[in-house]
Amino acid sequence: MKNLVPIFFVLLLFACKKESTGINPSQDFVNGDVSYGNDPAQRMDIYLPAKRNSATTKFMVLFHGGGWRDGDKSEFTIFIDSMRKRFPDWAFFNVNYRLYKDGSNVFPTQENDVRAAVEFILSKNLEYQVSKNHVLLGASAGAHLALLQAYKNSSVKPKAAISFFGPTDLGGLYQTATDPFVQLLLKALTGTTPELHSDTYQQSSPIHFVNSTSCPTLLLHGDKDALVPMSQSQLLKSKLDHEQVPNKLVIYHGLGHGWLGSPLNDSFNQVQLFLQEHVQ
Repeated sequence: MKNLVPIFFVLLLFACKKESTGINPSQDFVNGDVSYGNDPAQRMDIYLPAKRNSATTKFMVLFHGGGWRDGDKSEFTIFIDSMRKRFPDWAFFNVNYRLYKDGSNVFPTQENDVRAAVEFILSKNLEYQVSKNHVLLGASAGAHLALLQAYKNSSVKPKAAISFFGPTDLGGLYQTATDPFVQLLLKALTGTTPELHSDTYQQSSPIHFVNSTSCPTLLLHGDKDALVPMSQSQLLKSKLDHEQVPNKLVIYHGLGHGWLGSPLNDSFNQVQLFLQEHVQ
């Protein structure tokens, strides 16, 4: 029994050391492909600033586009770089989600992954030393998912949502699409049409979950967008206005579904101004 006592204290010492190790909040920390689920696609890249804490450090979660069937978080590197320069004391989480392919991972798989990713981050706020004050940002299909999470699925309401040319009403998009590919994609993604199952499209559309408590929303859209018409953002703005939710729609004249160069830099400036005004 006497010989066991020293062993016990050695084990206790190592246990305490192991418990005390972790991510140093005084240092900048970047880690790629962190798992938030069991599927290989359920991964995120993490960017944590130095001198962060769980009381004041805000974070942004980003979701890439690609029509719910393509795309990767690596496409958002330019977003991450720009946002980190503008918000050096924020944390950023760049998320992949399962993609639709040949009848598998039909909707709401992507919606569920986005919710799981955000809940994972919130559950880790003490480990990562970030607060629960967050912003959701997405482009195209990723913007649709960000808005759906913001208005419908958030256990902790985000401080703001940012949509780069995202669909807001899938039923309306199906009915008004000028590109037949859009209808085929929505039918495959949801497994149905609005005529057959209108509730499926309603439950998958952010616009139907807006109310007076919804978070401030920034919408950015090109008026020549042939895939997701600008009317999708205009409809959401009208709903937000009706519910008296702070919002702004920025229209990029002559631009289509995405842009680079000076218009993208202007978009980043718009994001910065909007968050400085609405996220304290």
